[in-house]
Formats: sequence, C-alpha cells, structure tokens
Amino acid sequence: MIKSYFASTNRHSQTTNVPVNPHLNSVRRPLMAQSTSRVSPWLIPVAYFLGRYIVLPSFFGHIKVTGRENIPTSGPVILAPTHRSRWDSLVLPYATGRCVTGRDMRFMVTSNECQGLQGWFVLRMGGFPVNTQRPAIATLRHTVELMQQGEMLVIYPEGGIHRDGLLHPLKAGIARLAMTSESSYPGLGIKIIPISIQYSEPYPHWGTDVNIHIGEPIQAADYINGNLKLEAKRLTADLTHKLKQLSHQESKKCDRIFAEIQN
Repeated sequence: MIKSYFASTNRHSQTTNVPVNPHLNSVRRPLMAQSTSRVSPWLIPVAYFLGRYIVLPSFFGHIKVTGRENIPTSGPVILAPTHRSRWDSLVLPYATGRCVTGRDMRFMVTSNECQGLQGWFVLRMGGFPVNTQRPAIATLRHTVELMQQGEMLVIYPEGGIHRDGLLHPLKAGIARLAMTSESSYPGLGIKIIPISIQYSEPYPHWGTDVNIHIGEPIQAADYINGNLKLEAKRLTADLTHKLKQLSHQESKKCDRIFAEIQN
C-alpha cells in the first residue's frame, strides 16, 4: 500500500519510535532519522501560555471559535484546516490545543520550514518535515506511527497559503495517509476534522478578527472498503464539501453583517 501511495502521488515528549505494521517495517530504519518528531516538555507549556494569553489576544481583535465539541479528546485525529496565513499554526493550538482538549499537536510542514531558528522551534513543537515534491516513505511511516499512538496531527489539505478566501483543490495525500494508517491497523478509528480559518483581512495585521469553524469528523474507516485510489478520491470530495460548507457559513455571515452596517 505504501508503494501505491507514492506511485500516485497526546502528549509524548520523546521521539516516536514504535514498531508498526510488518509491511511498514520493511522500510530501512536509517530513513526514520529524517522524519521523526517530538514535543519539548519545557517549550510547549511556555509557547502555549504566551500564545494564548499574550501574543494572540494582543495582536488580533476578536477571535471566535465554534464547534470545539467536535474535537475528540482521545484517539488518532487529523485536523484538516484551510490555509490562509502563517498565523494559522498559532491560532489552531489556541482553538484546539492542550488548553482546550488537553492534547498537543503534530504539524506536517514543508522541508524549508524546518531550517534555521524557525526549524529549531518547529521541530520541538511537534512538527516534522515533508518533501512535497518527493515525499519519502519515512514520512508515511512516521505518520502511521503517530496515528497508532493516538496523536493529533495537522495537515493543510490545500497545500500552500491562499489569501483569496476561496477553497482551493485539496491534495489527495491527506486521504491516503488516513486510509493507509486505518488499513494497517483495523479499528484504529482515525477521525479527520475539517476546519475553516478565516481572517477579516487577507494579510492579518493588528486588530484583525479571526473566525475558526470546526466541523464534524469524517471517519477514515468508512472509506477503506474497495479500491484505495477511488475511495481516497471520495474521501477528498467529502472533505472538500464539508470545508466549503464551513467557509460558506462564515461568508454568508460576513455579507449579512456588512449589509446591516450599510443600512
């Protein structure tokens, strides 16, 4: 299943290194050094406190979060948010992180975001790199391990940042990763959570408002019967539909408020 994937395309403080499905164990171990992640036990509490109580409240105007009840407090979860700004990776923990759910987050990020001082910070906040042009088997291995351990993973399904407020075509990788993990460990119970992040300005600045809508989960297990490629397309289509619904709700609300102000 790993070959077909690449052909078509809680609170752990230690680096993950847990045995996985036998067919995943055939991947050479040295590759794992490139795609491991950990959560720093001293940096995470400090970063969450500063972000939640100082940085975000001081920078943004109003931050509204709806649908928090849709975030499971245990079990493997993939958060699938829209990508509108670099601020997304700070407002997501505010809306769904340890202060809300008691859970830390693992971010799949591009390789160039794991360099220099930023990279030092990202890697200790639970992030791990992926080469979007040539994703390594080690990355898939590590993602499966995180799902097996019941972690909360963040993957931006649109790929890059889009500031036009429109939902752009989703990458198929998020569906394949979820289905690969669920197939490797039947009964794992992976949930994919659609999240719409919208700012009142395309380029967030001081006083910008933020609206975060968290949708109902999609069960990965509902898509593992039948052809992997076709079912991945169906899951991606369903995720697209849910994200459009969440984004449309906010767009209609903004239009209504604007009309009321005009009148």
